[in-house]
Order: sequence, then structure tokens, then C-alpha cells
Amino acid sequence: MTTLLLRLAAPLQSWGTSSRFVRRTTDRSPSRSGVIGMLAAAQGRRRTDPLEDLLELRVGVRVDQTGQMERDFQTARTRDGSTSMPLSYRFYLADAVFAVAVEGDADLLQGLDQALRAPAFPLYLGRRSCPPAGRLLHGLDGGTVRERLTAAPWLASPYVQRRHTGASIDLDIVVDCPADAEDAELVRDEPISFDPRERQYGWRTVHRDRVRVANPAIVAPTPTTDPYDPMAAFEEIS
Repeated sequence: MTTLLLRLAAPLQSWGTSSRFVRRTTDRSPSRSGVIGMLAAAQGRRRTDPLEDLLELRVGVRVDQTGQMERDFQTARTRDGSTSMPLSYRFYLADAVFAVAVEGDADLLQGLDQALRAPAFPLYLGRRSCPPAGRLLHGLDGGTVRERLTAAPWLASPYVQRRHTGASIDLDIVVDCPADAEDAELVRDEPISFDPRERQYGWRTVHRDRVRVANPAIVAPTPTTDPYDPMAAFEEIS
């Protein structure tokens, strides 16, 4: 099995799966529907185009940098200024970084890798006001979603890595799993249609866990082949 690794980072991200009316919330990690929507945009698919092949992909997310929740609100009036519209609240994740592994058919993933290098439509992380920043693609490789998320280096910013004093860190992961898996959790985040006239989302099951990765900001001491032994001189005298 082949897996594509992505780094999703930006000043602001927003991954809503339960937004309603004037309150537009965000989850704490990228949604499956948001990731698949970004891949479809890179390929140049319209919102009314089918998604069957993309729905076969398995997605996993590792929270490399949690960021913080931010709230914004917007006001609006009618064009003549006579009527005020309701306040609209929007929530974002600021300064967050995620490692996202996408597992599936090798030919499909190779095509997605090429599409992400020259996307047909602009890419954004949940909302159009949230374009990705920094290096997005981190390579195609063998292995499952969990194996890639375990083996991939910590992708947090250098500042966050330096502030963490430990040689390793435990990171949360959210991975697609079968419905009968132990500790499976239901999430309504499976895109059926992005058609604006009839958006549809189904249920999927995920498993939450933690993996430990090394902190690249901590340099391990180089072992010496001939360590100094202060007691050696006494042993020679005796």
C-alpha cells in the first residue's frame, strides 16, 4: 500500500463538520471531507463531479502543533443600509500544524501528488480565507497510514520544537478504521456530494490514539570510543 504525506499549516485553519446557520465552528484537527475536498480541487474537479475513487482513500491525521482557537464575527447590512443582517460567528485554529497521511492506490496517489504540485483550483485549509503555508508535500512512500504517522518526523515549527525540552513527544492521531474496530468513534464527516444545491455527508468511524516521535531540536550526545576513566591511574599503581 502507498501513502502520501502532507503537512497542513497556515496562520488560520477551519475544519467545520457541524456548522449551522450563523455559528461556523471548527474541529481541532482536519476533517476527512476537508482533505478530500482539497485533493479534488487540486485535480480540478467541480463540486458536482463524482468522488467515488477519492472516497476509497484512507486518511489519518497527526496533531503536530495544536494551535489555539480564535473567534471572529462578521456584520452585514443590505445594500441600501436600511436593514442589518444577523451577526455571524466564525471559529478558526491559529498557528496549528498537522501531518496528514492519505493511503490508497499507488496510481491514484501519484496523480494526486502531481496535482498538488500544480493545482487546478486554489487550495485552502477548510475555508477560502485559509490558504496553506510552507511545504505541503512530504513524499510518497510505502506503508499504512499509522506507519507513516509513526515514522514521519515531527513537523511542528522550529520554535515549538526548541521550546519542547524532551528528546521525544507524544502526539495525538485520528485514523480511519473499520466500524467493528475496538474504541471506534462515529463522526459525520464522509463527503457524499459537494454540490452546493444538495451537500451530503455520511457517517464514518475513526480511532484515536497517540504516537511517540523524536524531537529534532534535541541533538543526542555523540558517544566516544575511548571515554575518560578517572580511576584508571589508580588501577595501574596497584
